[in-house]
Amino acid sequence: MPYSKDKQSNGSFNKRKSYTPQFKFDRVIEAIKKDNLSEISRRYGVNVNLISKWRDQLLTQGSHLFTTAPDQENKLLKAKISKLEQMLGKKEVELSLIKNFSDFYASQNIP
Repeated sequence: MPYSKDKQSNGSFNKRKSYTPQFKFDRVIEAIKKDNLSEISRRYGVNVNLISKWRDQLLTQGSHLFTTAPDQENKLLKAKISKLEQMLGKKEVELSLIKNFSDFYASQNIP
C-alpha cells in the first residue's frame, strides 16, 4: 500500500493520504522520465500539483543526499563519545563496588 490514512484520536480516519517516501520517489522518477504529470496523476490517483511539488523538492534538495554535513558527522561522534563516557563511568562504579565488597569480605574472614 503506497499510503496510509492517518487515524485521529477519536477513532475516525483523516481524509488526507500520507504517501510513503519510496512511493513519492518512484512517482517523481517516473515523472522526470516521462515528462507527463497528468498521465502519472491519473494512473496512481495522485493530484498533479502534488507530484509537481515532490518533483520540485527532489530537484532542489536532491543534492543534499550526496553530501555529508560536517556538523551532522560531529554530532554523531559527540553522541558516541558521550555514550562511551557513560559506559566507562558505570564500569568504574561497578569496579569500585566489587573492590569494596572484596575488602569487606576479606576483613570478615581474618581470624
